Amino acid sequence: MNKTVISVKIDKDIKASAQEVASSAGLTLSTLVNAYLRQVAATRRIELYAPEQMTPQLSRLIAEVEEELREGKASKGFTSAEEFLSDLKK
Repeated sequence: MNKTVISVKIDKDIKASAQEVASSAGLTLSTLVNAYLRQVAATRRIELYAPEQMTPQLSRLIAEVEEELREGKASKGFTSAEEFLSDLKK
């Protein structure tokens, strides 16, 4: 198999974190990158994951809901639709 070298600039912290993940799976970073590129070539798909950031508005809404739960202003939890509908009829 012909091999080639690629050079990629990446943040040091991201590289260290990725190496840690690869190592915990018994892989080198090179093997991990190689496997991902093989997957891209085989599937013709690029799958990236970027966690969503908490917005100030979402943070406020979560705080409001948590406060309502603490104060008992929110409805109780239900384990089924039937239980929910039964509670509505009360």
